[in-house]
Amino acid sequence: MRRDKLSPEHRIFAAQQHMDKFIVSARKYRPQHFGTVVGQAHITTTLKNAIRNNQLAHAFLFCGPRGVGKTTCARILAKTINCESKTPDGEACDQCNSCVSFNEGTSLNIHELDAASNNSVDDIRSLVEQVRFAPQAGRYKVYIVDEVHMLSSSAFNAFLKTLEEPPPYAIFILATTEKHKILPTILSRCQIFDFKRITNNDTIEHLQDICSKEDITADRAALHLIAQKSEGCMRDSLSILDKIVSFTNGQLTYANTLEHLNILDEDYYFRLLDNMQQQNLAESMLLFDEINRKGFEGDMVLNGFAEFVRNLLVSRDARAAILLEVAEDFKQKYLQAAQAIHPGWLIAALNLINEAEINYKQARNKRLHVELVLIKLSYLSQAIALVDAGDGISKKKLIDGARPLSFRALPVIGVKEPGTASPGARLVIEAEKTKPLAQPATPVPAPMVPPVAATPAAEPVQSGFSLKKIREKMAQQAGNMQQHKPLTEEELYLTWGQFIEKLRQAGNHSAVTNFKLATLRIIDGHTIGIGTNSPIHQKFIENERAALTDHLQGHFANRQLVYQVTVAEQAVQEDTGEKPLSRKEQYFRLIEEYPQIKALKDRLRLELD
Repeated sequence: MRRDKLSPEHRIFAAQQHMDKFIVSARKYRPQHFGTVVGQAHITTTLKNAIRNNQLAHAFLFCGPRGVGKTTCARILAKTINCESKTPDGEACDQCNSCVSFNEGTSLNIHELDAASNNSVDDIRSLVEQVRFAPQAGRYKVYIVDEVHMLSSSAFNAFLKTLEEPPPYAIFILATTEKHKILPTILSRCQIFDFKRITNNDTIEHLQDICSKEDITADRAALHLIAQKSEGCMRDSLSILDKIVSFTNGQLTYANTLEHLNILDEDYYFRLLDNMQQQNLAESMLLFDEINRKGFEGDMVLNGFAEFVRNLLVSRDARAAILLEVAEDFKQKYLQAAQAIHPGWLIAALNLINEAEINYKQARNKRLHVELVLIKLSYLSQAIALVDAGDGISKKKLIDGARPLSFRALPVIGVKEPGTASPGARLVIEAEKTKPLAQPATPVPAPMVPPVAATPAAEPVQSGFSLKKIREKMAQQAGNMQQHKPLTEEELYLTWGQFIEKLRQAGNHSAVTNFKLATLRIIDGHTIGIGTNSPIHQKFIENERAALTDHLQGHFANRQLVYQVTVAEQAVQEDTGEKPLSRKEQYFRLIEEYPQIKALKDRLRLELD
């Protein structure tokens, strides 16, 4: 067969055999026509119709994820519009001089620029200079600018005028993975095409086609794992295929693909689920230990189990089962397992796993963190009850229906008639000696208390309480509350230092350091503001809230006194030197450390400047 009669794929293969070099599958099986592009039919159809109807735009913007065919479609478009004898369906013929020169990489009508490494103004100016020259052969000169979002702002501005009004023979094709980084003035001058991620089914079909051409034995379940791992990127899936072919010597099975990709087998998740449903905690812990010894981290286990539970939840409805992206061998197993588990359990499990994933990085003992999740999931059915509320099934915590505890009945309080035992009224507590424990369901009604005439209070007996003493005690407490010490900055720093000394004596040196760094201010007569430099300092102060509140209220004799802890927002300064304290601040720091200085000041009747 003559060389000019060969298809592009065979020509590439012949060149490969001649050079005796290995070419990766991503390059060897790169599409050469619109019809061979995988998963982008909405774009290839539009471009073919535009070529057939001669309605080509002067600038295109191809955007989308990596490895989905942006640059490939740009090259196919550049080759097709210069083809001298297109096929009836708008494809390049691969026979004319223009197509042959393009396939061999010698065409002068196609220019590719990598904007990642040529992103300066001078690079764009040299490109604009080339645009002025008309093509020597063919109809169009095509300029493909890859990773165009890497251009600098000045380079974009230098490109604006040429992009808006190029010569009739010039066509620009810009490709990017980050459309949001491109200037709006550039976007408005281009016809935008959004590429989408390639579905798992399309990826599997393409990989099977390549395996049949390369005489590779591959299980469909193994190809499904590769498609899942690539996450819609065809280039990644082909690279993974090349690696596993070298690893397995051309024999792709589900087991060796799992081993190579470091993916946890879904059978482990089914076994974990069975153990949890049977509340077999020991087997669950042993199974997690086996997974851990295989080298799988806890976050990977949590993420995989969350996806597994999500798939079970999706599998409960036949209409939503199309969202199940698993191997065909596992679909029936998912459908059977989903019908045996209540959806309330699945939703509660998802919430637990999601919370555990969020807190995984903050956990010091990662393994214990995952094991706690397994314990909660094993006894999840005991923590919630599924009830039918009429309008549907809902969850209810079992603690909501707990029975109240039984308490001993209070002794009956009676008031004796005046004049029967003494001239005054007394409250006497008469405890029943043989009264059993009272049940909460039948509370004892309080007896009716007859009105008591106002008589002089008598001295209390040992078995009763004196109303006079109670009144005196309450009046004394009220007097103490009214005669509280005034809240001043001087007194505040003095009592702050006393509390720091208490912490030092208690051996809490970390708290002492953080309390010394705090700044104090008076918000109003009953509120103190405490400023800290970071949330860590704030946490140390909050840990001592009870003791600090008692100390401050006791010092100022004010039970209404409260304090607020805030984190100060400090601006980042280049100068790292400490800000000097004023004379007043120095004095407050001194009396905080040495309270005797305040006593000396008061004795000498000194005043601050």
